[in-house]
Amino acid sequence: MKLISEEVQNAEYLVEETNGKKSYKIKGIFLQSNMKNRNGRVYPKEILENEVSRYNKEFIQKKRAFGELGHPDGPTVNLERVSHMIQSLVPDGNNFIGEAKIMDTPYGRIVKGLIDEGAQLGVSSRGMGSIIQRNGANYVKDDFYLATAADIVSDPSAPDAFVEGIMESKEWVWDNGVLVERDIQAWKREIQEAKSRALDEAKLKVFDSFLKKL
Repeated sequence: MKLISEEVQNAEYLVEETNGKKSYKIKGIFLQSNMKNRNGRVYPKEILENEVSRYNKEFIQKKRAFGELGHPDGPTVNLERVSHMIQSLVPDGNNFIGEAKIMDTPYGRIVKGLIDEGAQLGVSSRGMGSIIQRNGANYVKDDFYLATAADIVSDPSAPDAFVEGIMESKEWVWDNGVLVERDIQAWKREIQEAKSRALDEAKLKVFDSFLKKL
């Protein structure tokens, strides 16, 4: 069995405000069946239906369907990196529509900050399974195990949004404090000194440095 992840780009991030308090949600297509995706894989509908049914019973209904920020390298959900909780996952034709609540955890607060800065974030499912090749596609077999219906992943604009906040000297608050001034100034110098062709690489490096400090 291999670790399999599939990114979906048409998830919607919703921000609602009640009595001055914001709540953040993700809603959209989390899983797709009976179609060849960008990774050349096909998930037969019956296999996804069975696995989503199990996932609903064992995780969503018991309020333990969590997802992480980033691309984890294994099937286990690391509670220290949890950013959201999946609250529903229902079939709609060949698609499975999901909804998740961004939680008030260290990584959840990073997601909220990125959304407030205008970052475009994606959703990626994560699971384990075997694959068989036929008709020019890789078909996922019936041993497929869904680890999480949705991790939150960045497209290229997410580091850009973070860097924009750093360049404007905004404070990025999480768990026990804020980024100290020397970190912000060091990262700002690194971005300013990067040549144009190395600018994207510098932005990614700064964003990665921020995540490692959590």
